[in-house]
Amino acid sequence: HRIVFVKNLSFKVTTEELFDLFGRFGAIRQIRLGDSQQTRGTAFVVYESAVDAKQALDKLQGFNFQERYLVCLMHQVDKTLLASGASSLEQRQQALDAAKEKYNI
Repeated sequence: HRIVFVKNLSFKVTTEELFDLFGRFGAIRQIRLGDSQQTRGTAFVVYESAVDAKQALDKLQGFNFQERYLVCLMHQVDKTLLASGASSLEQRQQALDAAKEKYNI
């Protein structure tokens, strides 16, 4: 697992600020910052190495950043989708839509 999911970010945080903070722990492949109403205040940080991701998780969990305490979790891929062969974008979108309807999102 090399993806760290971050919650409780300031709505004003920039990708550059996240690169500065999370880049201290290793090479980052990508940062995806939530920009919709539902995803604001969250980000996915993708590391090149699982060891670097684990180190960032350990050091930044509960870290006070921009007057907010970060909540960091290792992102887990939904293996049920992989096992069921739902590899096409259309199938994944249908599964997402069904989950949204089920949970009234």
